Amino acid sequence: MAAATLSRQIPIVCPGHTRPVAEVQFYTVDEPAERGSPDTSPRHFLVSACHDKSPMLRDAGTGDWIGTFRGHKGAVWSCRFDPSGYLAATASGDFSVQVWDAITGRSLYTFAHRHVVKCVDWSLDSRRLATGGHEGLLRVFDVENPKADPLTFVQASDKKISISKCSWIDNSTVLAAGEDGTIRFWNVDESDPSKQLVKSIKVGDMGIRDIELKTLDSGKTILTVSSGDTVSFYDASTCQKLKSHKMPIHFREEGGASLHPSGTKFITGGGRRGGSMASGASDGGGELGSDLLVYVYDYETGKVLETHRGHHGPVRCLRYHPDGKSYATGSEDGTIRLWTT
Repeated sequence: MAAATLSRQIPIVCPGHTRPVAEVQFYTVDEPAERGSPDTSPRHFLVSACHDKSPMLRDAGTGDWIGTFRGHKGAVWSCRFDPSGYLAATASGDFSVQVWDAITGRSLYTFAHRHVVKCVDWSLDSRRLATGGHEGLLRVFDVENPKADPLTFVQASDKKISISKCSWIDNSTVLAAGEDGTIRFWNVDESDPSKQLVKSIKVGDMGIRDIELKTLDSGKTILTVSSGDTVSFYDASTCQKLKSHKMPIHFREEGGASLHPSGTKFITGGGRRGGSMASGASDGGGELGSDLLVYVYDYETGKVLETHRGHHGPVRCLRYHPDGKSYATGSEDGTIRLWTT
């Protein structure tokens, strides 16, 4: 796979974090166009989860800091806003998920777990939270009744399978990406345990590092999966594999991919270059080490369109802005960078 010319673009650098950035997400909130006006205009935000225990909120266009959610005692692996934009949820290595008032930054309540929590996601109606992590359990909490016991769904009965990412497809279906290379689709409203696991996708033998659900401009919802040395794309409604492209890096502990809203290209970064995916040992396939570049690929052909350099550590996470005109990358160097497309 031939490399594209290295871009000279200088991104916006967003300092503030002091440890590796684990996740970045864009959100859009409709705000009044003018005080007292019934009309609204969209405002875009960027939220970041970080190992420094302090997720941050920024303006998505300028990268300017808006606020920090303080209260966790361990690394924060995931931070998500609810669809309304007024609540935030964070998943942490301190064995907890916290729900926050996104306006004031005040912690509203805490959902305790028994191990590291790697992911959290809101239902489309903002009434429930799905969580997953090292316990190997998908949990669903009722935000309107926070003292109630959560629903639990076991990845596998014979062994513990950590969950790296989870995401709601609709208000009754949650998908959970496992370290066994399988994505499981759960009907969380089904009371019969034998009918709760709706379907699954066996992506490969390596752990799944990143997933992204995105409804494209065409109306089709695509599931983007980063695992091993491959980025794959599935029709989220049928689970049909649409495309799969081998990468020059492998996603062992970091990195991921994000599809452009047009569906014509995708970005990827992070991972390790050279060596064995299983052990990280050199196999003669190239220089062993962390990859610091950000790549833009053609969706249809897998051809490298652009490469960008800027981070001083491996890229841990990345996402396109909803309008497709920019994207954000978070790195082990503790910074977020905003790039134009």
